[in-house]
Amino acid sequence: MTAPESSPLSPRDAVDGFLAHLENEKRSSPNTVTAYRYDLGTLVRFLDARDLGGDVRQVDLYALRAWLGELARTHAPASVARKVAAVRTFMRWLRRRHVLDRSPADELASPKVRRPLPTLLSVDSAEQVMLSPDATPVGVRDRALLELLYGSGLRVSELVGLGLGDVDLSARTVRVVGKGDKERVVPLGSKSVAALQAYLALRPTFVHKKRGTQDPSATFLSPRGGRIGRRDVHRVVQQHGAKGAGRGDLHPHALRHTCATHMLDGGADLRAIQDLLGHAKLSTTQRYTHLSVEQLLRVYDSAHPLARAREKS
Repeated sequence: MTAPESSPLSPRDAVDGFLAHLENEKRSSPNTVTAYRYDLGTLVRFLDARDLGGDVRQVDLYALRAWLGELARTHAPASVARKVAAVRTFMRWLRRRHVLDRSPADELASPKVRRPLPTLLSVDSAEQVMLSPDATPVGVRDRALLELLYGSGLRVSELVGLGLGDVDLSARTVRVVGKGDKERVVPLGSKSVAALQAYLALRPTFVHKKRGTQDPSATFLSPRGGRIGRRDVHRVVQQHGAKGAGRGDLHPHALRHTCATHMLDGGADLRAIQDLLGHAKLSTTQRYTHLSVEQLLRVYDSAHPLARAREKS
């Protein structure tokens, strides 16, 4: 998308072009595109309200700083930082397309954000969450759902997108589509296999009462026979987090993080955890896992030469 110098390109049209690039060229996930649409939309509305939306080439550092100043009054630092990152990516794309000579967003200072410690369950608490669902069909479904989130570290999008043909109980694997439409095969533990077997036996009962219809391909269904949604999964995890572990703040990603941390504490290699979670970069895996003090001491005692020397003496 290259606009002639004499032809104005509005920020709104430029954002539409950028979003089309994310969808069609980069094959970004729908969630990623939606996030960029929302974040960049705040800038477009700000510029329109101040009659600055005629040409994206006229958006300078001062306009961006005024936009940030307005955001800072109503948004948390983490939210502002995310929007700054979105605008930087957008304007760098415009520069690569020769719409802009330079990106004024590169000179923006992001607010400092303190990264909160991720929610993490102990092994005992995780077990109580897994055992929380009852023996009703919905409860059996919830148990299978929880086992996959914790046992295999699936993302919510991967779980809700899981098809019946993606589940291979004999091989104890599921095939999932992760970020960037990348497929990977994820192993299933024995408890996940047992929970899935129990649920799939009851899956035919998840039918719309009036229409008698059922999604023929989705693995996880709502009681009305449709594919389960992301919000449904969040509610299930929150419900059983509160019931099983007294954690009403539990969310699906916490189970994914807990899975990785428990595997690391159990001696799993960081690269293996990276493959399991589908992280493109090892640094991402390192952010979602952390060693316990006990594990650090075990690693020190087994690997550090001074520790070994003390044992010999």
